[in-house]
Amino acid sequence: MSNHNKSSFGCPQQSLKGMNVISKFRMKSILLFAYQLGLVMVLSSCGNKESVGNLQYYSTDNAVQTGGVKVIPIKTAKGTFKVWTKRIGNNPKIKVLLLTGGPGASHEYMECFESFFPKEEIEFIYYDQLGTGNSDLPKDTSLYDLDRSVEEVEQVRKALSLNRDNFFLYGHSWGGIVAIEYALKYQQHLKSLIISDMVSSASGYNKYAKDVLARQIDPKALSEITDIESRKDFSNPRYMELLMPNFYAKHICRLSEWPEPLTRSFSKLNQAFYTTMQGPSEFGLSGKLLNWEREKDMPRITVPTLTIGARYDTMDPDHMKWMATQVKNGSFLFCPNGSHMCFYDDQKIYFKGLTKFIKAVGAGAKTVSL
Repeated sequence: MSNHNKSSFGCPQQSLKGMNVISKFRMKSILLFAYQLGLVMVLSSCGNKESVGNLQYYSTDNAVQTGGVKVIPIKTAKGTFKVWTKRIGNNPKIKVLLLTGGPGASHEYMECFESFFPKEEIEFIYYDQLGTGNSDLPKDTSLYDLDRSVEEVEQVRKALSLNRDNFFLYGHSWGGIVAIEYALKYQQHLKSLIISDMVSSASGYNKYAKDVLARQIDPKALSEITDIESRKDFSNPRYMELLMPNFYAKHICRLSEWPEPLTRSFSKLNQAFYTTMQGPSEFGLSGKLLNWEREKDMPRITVPTLTIGARYDTMDPDHMKWMATQVKNGSFLFCPNGSHMCFYDDQKIYFKGLTKFIKAVGAGAKTVSL
């Protein structure tokens, strides 16, 4: 072997290069092993309750992953049906169950919550009530009943393992009625109650619709609407033609273009559910909720409670402010630019206040200044 093929240590140059490569490989392997060992040691040392809780929370016992979806069997006097839920986020201390309005609307119009709750580490759960969205759609309208809906929520709570240490019950519109009723019967299971855009009295609802909202409508349009309602001609296309610019655009959602999740949800509204509970008219209650009154019972609610009202809402914001003074631990959030869907048309104020309340109560507060 010639000299120019050897190193100064008497080793062939090619062999030296190979040794260098092997040495570098071994060094990388050692460093990688040390990193992995250190990582294991760090993880092993993090034996606090929260870490363990998270691991247990995500444990699925090798079950197929469904992206947080859980279908829950609901027992009723008319048989067993299935309702659809979907969990988003992970916070063992804060779990917000969303009760939709309508009555008869799916969870989809609340999809804007995904833009705000996850970044605040607030876990929330979509829930299509029986007769809505992805849940079973029974044709028997006797199942559309307030008391039965409360028992449905209780079955959902148990199935999702929600309890007084983490269970925030949020109800919007009709969902607010169900939430109030649930709290009056089962508040021992609640961490907190949130009532958005709902008053505590059917008569108060009807009075506000007649004395305030109706008077804001152009007299000619109101006369035509009243005429259609007197004839019970609610399927007349002209009825919706009048309601959209004179009522919906002013008091349901004030955005010039309605968000797609809202229109998608409304296109799937269960009309049988809606008319059974609400009645066919937008100007007050005339269905099974006609005699619903809970004003005198609000002081019985002792868990931290938030009521949310908006200036242009279909519900009286002053009544919702009053409700916060009647419960034992009440807070009130006012949306000056919002309507019934104030989480869309007064979004910044709505979610700033809502997340502040939830996080404060999660940390132990009873009332929150908003």
